[in-house]
Amino acid sequence: HYEILQIKTDATPAQIRGAYRAAARAHHPDKGGDASAFAKVQLAFETLSDPKRRETYD
Repeated sequence: HYEILQIKTDATPAQIRGAYRAAARAHHPDKGGDASAFAKVQLAFETLSDPKRRETYD
């Protein structure tokens, strides 16, 4: 997930949110992006933005 959002493993919540927004803009199907890539971005954000899910993932 860190690779998908192009962030380090010690990224702050603000960095995760910013990286998600940039990746979402780049991969959003309505903006000409790929739906499967966008789904991966969504999953990465959902996992890393939730402290419990992030701890389990790490």
